[in-house]
Amino acid sequence: MPMIRIRLIGQREEADLLINALHSIDGIEHVEEVDDPAYGMRDDSSPTELADDGGGRLFRIEVMAPNNARAQAVRVVTELEARRLDVAVEFVDEF
Repeated sequence: MPMIRIRLIGQREEADLLINALHSIDGIEHVEEVDDPAYGMRDDSSPTELADDGGGRLFRIEVMAPNNARAQAVRVVTELEARRLDVAVEFVDEF
């Protein structure tokens, strides 16, 4: 079964809309937001809630597809929704 890993930069509402759209694809049963234990931590010494941090948050989403055709449908729907929501998405091998 193909596993598609998606990184989305946006707001909570946009991530939820993408997750709902992925759930609606025929044959897709597993869509999960992967929790990031390092969320909120920065690699510098500055606070996490600065005013210039309003550009969006990183969400990690995993989708398990039953076959390659459904995996391609996941990619297409993700790209279409990303354009509609005006968010950045990236398909990655690992988080």
